[in-house]
Amino acid sequence: MNGTNHKIHNILEVRNLKKYFPITRGIFSKVVNSVKAVDDISFNIRAGETLGLVGESGCGKTTAGRVIIRLDRPTDGNVYFEGGDVFKLRGEELMRFRKNVQIIFQDPYSSLNPRLSIGSIIAEGISAHGIARGKKKKAAVEDLLEKVGLSAGYYGRYPHEFSGGQRQRVAIARALSLNPRLVICDEPVSALDVSIQAQILNLLAKLKKDFNLSYMFITHNLSVVEHVSDRIATMYLGEIVELADTAEYYSNPLHPYTISLLSANMLPDPKNKKKAIILKGDVPSPIDPPSGCRFHTRCPVAEEICRIQCPVLEDKPSGHLVRCHLVSKNEPKPPVKFGVVKEI
Repeated sequence: MNGTNHKIHNILEVRNLKKYFPITRGIFSKVVNSVKAVDDISFNIRAGETLGLVGESGCGKTTAGRVIIRLDRPTDGNVYFEGGDVFKLRGEELMRFRKNVQIIFQDPYSSLNPRLSIGSIIAEGISAHGIARGKKKKAAVEDLLEKVGLSAGYYGRYPHEFSGGQRQRVAIARALSLNPRLVICDEPVSALDVSIQAQILNLLAKLKKDFNLSYMFITHNLSVVEHVSDRIATMYLGEIVELADTAEYYSNPLHPYTISLLSANMLPDPKNKKKAIILKGDVPSPIDPPSGCRFHTRCPVAEEICRIQCPVLEDKPSGHLVRCHLVSKNEPKPPVKFGVVKEI
């Protein structure tokens, strides 16, 4: 597949991406198996769009983001940014990619160097890419601090002097310091107090418009992802099992796993009673995933074909993608015969 033939309206295209972590034993570190953290996923992000990536802890969301930005090496597959093959970039082209694609990490306490001042942390990228020096660099950093809701006077202070929400604002300012095109947000609010989460989400929405950004928003919080995303993809055990526009995703979920996730999504309304679908069993090991459909060991509606044959991610009407044998053109949703429910 030649990246130069790709249409530019997709700012990012991920094709058949895999990331396996080898398991070694013995004094010679012989590879005996591997953790299939990301196993053949494909999706795209359109210019100006926010794509939400959701799923349980350990499903491969964060690993996918790290591989896309080249913090980890892929096992197989391709990533195209604005038509260029990301894994083949070298020299100046790689520097340009680093400038255009940034990441906001989950933990604002460990992602900031405690030995550097706030100003120095934000200015690192500006210095490395030769964007500004001296007074101009300081002025650019102070402007970024104000844009993320902090005072320019915080320039010389250190991370330990700030709260978690303020630290995450600093991390956002650092990500924006190079005026990127795409920002990967890896659980950017999960480590923050609930009262602060809405502030950070509103800030990200405002900055998206001001800087003309595209986001890949990684989270396990279905309420958060509904608020910020244009489209949402569900991951389970290293695979994408469903992808749809946000409105379609919430109004017409097709995959049994997505249906169970949404059923457990708490609503802040005591009058709105709903029944949560309680899945049986634990998530299988990514070292030795089940044959056939990986969700069949926990799926309340699994059939024999689910245990034998691996389903493909099929394109349904309105661009709704789903990986499920029980979903067909004639049957828009799996039969809702979930056995174990609990009113919440």
